[in-house]
Amino acid sequence: MRTELRIVAAVGSLPEIHASGGLTARRTGSDTVHMVGTAATPLGGDELDIAITVGPGARLVVRSVAATIALPSAATLRSSARWRFEVAAGGELDFDPEPTIVAGGAHHHAVTTVRLATGARLRLRERVQIGRVGEDGGGWRGDVIADIGDLPLLRHRLALGAGGAADDGLAAPRALDSELVYPDDRPVETIGLTGSRLPLAAGGTLFTRVGPLLAG
Repeated sequence: MRTELRIVAAVGSLPEIHASGGLTARRTGSDTVHMVGTAATPLGGDELDIAITVGPGARLVVRSVAATIALPSAATLRSSARWRFEVAAGGELDFDPEPTIVAGGAHHHAVTTVRLATGARLRLRERVQIGRVGEDGGGWRGDVIADIGDLPLLRHRLALGAGGAADDGLAAPRALDSELVYPDDRPVETIGLTGSRLPLAAGGTLFTRVGPLLAG
């Protein structure tokens, strides 16, 4: 199944939503929407295409009502998602959905593209867990490509679970909590051996924490 979701925020109007397939969104405030699953997706072979646009001076908060569960199908283990975020000058996007759970030995690949204008503001959070209780198989890969105008902000790739460079039967990470914030001038911060917040050369920060389980 192919799923498409488009959310557009503009000053002076409620967020505009266009959806087809297994995912839609509902307005839950003047500048807030919650993503809602309408069918079991992503299953193996499914493709998700989500685009979120924030116009000049507008503000948008995006949440979800439940976790996303990636499952295999009879034909293939693999599913994919393409996320596109665009924030205009003076716009602000706060994106923090519930986690993605890669279950049943599924393999999910997410590609996130971010385009920020000068003066835009962004908080983009992603959480991933490989496996439900008693499951250890499956894999996930996430690519993030973020730019401010023509200036590169971030190029980042991380893989968890089967097929990843860090896959290890003894102590491989199975969970990720990641947050990209722009602008942000916080200094380097480390959290034990599993987490860090790093300043980016073009401004902003990237927080990444991995481990066996997502924090509650």
